Amino acid sequence: MGRVTSSDVARASGVSRTTVSYVLNAREGALISEATRERVKAAAAALGYAPSAAARTLRAGRSDLVVCVLPDWPTGPVVDSVLDHLADALAERGLALLVHHARDERPLSDLWPVVTPRAVVGLSAFTPEDERVMQQAGIEVVVVLQEEDPHRPGALTASQGGVGGLQVQHLAAAGHRRTGYAYPTDPRLAGFADLRLAGVVRRCADLGLPAPLVEPVSLDVASAVRAVTAWRRANPPVTAVAAYNDEVALAVLAGLRAEGLAVPGDVAVIGVDDVPAARLVTPALTTVSQAAEVQAGHLAAQVVDALDGGGNPPPDPGDVLGLVVRESA
Repeated sequence: MGRVTSSDVARASGVSRTTVSYVLNAREGALISEATRERVKAAAAALGYAPSAAARTLRAGRSDLVVCVLPDWPTGPVVDSVLDHLADALAERGLALLVHHARDERPLSDLWPVVTPRAVVGLSAFTPEDERVMQQAGIEVVVVLQEEDPHRPGALTASQGGVGGLQVQHLAAAGHRRTGYAYPTDPRLAGFADLRLAGVVRRCADLGLPAPLVEPVSLDVASAVRAVTAWRRANPPVTAVAAYNDEVALAVLAGLRAEGLAVPGDVAVIGVDDVPAARLVTPALTTVSQAAEVQAGHLAAQVVDALDGGGNPPPDPGDVLGLVVRESA
């Protein structure tokens, strides 16, 4: 069943939508009898009707626009999926999503004279100054943190260290003692990559394993072959590779294939993100998924709660990381 609307309440109570709006918004000066008011309220309660956050913001002179600030990251299937799910979840609540790509040095404050959002979602932390300006402008701020921040209680946290730890946990459980790490060469990914690598290093130490042998891997076969050569010449040789993400892992698979090595017989490989290609490559890629739909739904719920005054925060979605085991590891 779809969301209950004011039209449903109007039909159930036998009045116009205007009357429903006057009653439920407690508009003063409207000549509506007490009996009609009670009938409308009873119909709304029976149907479970709640005015949309967008309607409330419009009545307050605000737009129904939510801006998502995308840092200077390469876009790809995972970011696209998060944005797609977020747009759908917000649309169900009567809100529209606008994506802003922050790819230059201009301050975010330059954006607010052009658009007047009710809320802003940051896929990474804002600077204190940007956050102060938004709050002064009456803009609600919702942030995704890449690691726990004790100063931001309630923020959705996507643990990148946990991603790396889960990769190593799986490889170690399969008997691998020496791990390589395939580090991306795109400098825009360094923030994520460092956090994931730190998780790999910590989990190796926790399990009493040697530190991973880190090699840069571009998205081409020659780069992957150089990394594979270094891993196999190590003493003892690397028998499993944790890659920054699935794209890098696919490059590693190509490098192993070029060197005539079997996967997972000679070297096991695990990626991150569970992109569609991970299921189609041979051998199919073992990976760590991050539940983009769950994270986007939680973000949308945080936005709505912020617009409603912050009194009903959504429950913690819990651990959004999942291991997807396929043939490569």
